[in-house]
Amino acid sequence: MTDSSLAALHDALLVDLDGTLIRGSEPIPGAADALDRSGLPVVYVTNNASRAPEDTAAHLRALGFRAEAGDVMTSAQAAVVMLAEHVDPGARVLVVGHDSFRRLAEAAGFQVVLSADEHPDAVLQGLSRELTWGDLAEGCLAIRRGVPWVASNVDATLPTERGLLPGNGSLVAALRAATDREPVVAGKPAAGVLRAAAATVGSRRPLVVGDRLDTDIEGAVSAGMPSLLVLTGVHGPADLLAAGEHRRATYLAHDLSALLQAPELSHIGSAPELVSRVADDALHLDGIPGDLLGIDLARSVIRQAWGHGVTAIGDTGSDVRSRLADAGLVVG
Repeated sequence: MTDSSLAALHDALLVDLDGTLIRGSEPIPGAADALDRSGLPVVYVTNNASRAPEDTAAHLRALGFRAEAGDVMTSAQAAVVMLAEHVDPGARVLVVGHDSFRRLAEAAGFQVVLSADEHPDAVLQGLSRELTWGDLAEGCLAIRRGVPWVASNVDATLPTERGLLPGNGSLVAALRAATDREPVVAGKPAAGVLRAAAATVGSRRPLVVGDRLDTDIEGAVSAGMPSLLVLTGVHGPADLLAAGEHRRATYLAHDLSALLQAPELSHIGSAPELVSRVADDALHLDGIPGDLLGIDLARSVIRQAWGHGVTAIGDTGSDVRSRLADAGLVVG
C-alpha cells in the first residue's frame, strides 16, 4: 500500500466473499494478494449462513487468504444477535438451515427445536444445501402461527464456479409465498451487520467491498460507508448505471487490485466529464474521447447520467454503441 492508494484512505476493509474473493471452491485470481498488500485489517462479511465462522475461515485459508474465525462476520451471526431483540432469553427456536446455524443459536442460549409441533417462539432461516421440503414445511407451519421470523439474508442467487445457483432468498421466497409473511432480514443490505463488522476491528473509516448492488452496496449506503463494486461476481456497469441512489457504489473497478491504485482511478465522482445532453429521460452522448475505453468509459457515463438524474443511455451512433457495449453498458 502507498500513501496515495485507495486503501490508504481507510482503516479497514469489510469484504464480501462469494463473487468478490471466491467462486464456490475457487479463489478469484489476485484477490488474496491485494488484501495482503493493502496492509489493512480485513473483516470477511458474508451473507452465506451455511458455514460456521471457523469453517468459513478454514475455507478461506485453504484458498490462500489470511483468516481466523474472529475475522469472519456471517449473516447467521447477525441473525442470532437480532433474534434477541424479538424473543426472551432461552426461547425455543426452529432453525430452517444448516447445523452450524443451530449451533450458533444454542451458543447464544436459545433452545433449538426441530418441529413446529414443539411450539417454537421464533424461526431462523438460512441457506443449507441439504435443506428439504420437510424443513421448509416445518418453518411454514411455525411462521403461519405468527412467531417472529428472521432470515439470515435474501440473496436470490449464490455465485459458484459452475454459475449462479439458488440462494437463501429463493428459499425465503418459497416461505413468503406459503405464509404471506415478510421476514426480518439480518444480513446485507441491513446496516447492522456491517456496523458490527467494523466494530470488531475498531474501524472508523471502513471500505465495503462487494460484487452485488442489492446486498453489499445497498448495505454500505444504509450504513453510511463508502463502497467499491468489483466486476468479478453478479453485477456489472449496466446494473450500476440503472441503480437507485440507495444502491450506488462510490468506486467501480474490475477487481481488488484497485485497492493498491490511486483512488481517482476507480472513483466514479472523479471520472472524466463527457459532452452530453438529456432527452426522453436518457443520456445522449455527443462524442467520446478516443482514449476513453472500457471501465474508464463506464465510470464517466455513470457519473454523467447520475449527475443529470437519469439512469439510461439514449440511442446513439453505431461506433459509440459498440464502445459502450465494450464498457459493459447497454443503449436504450
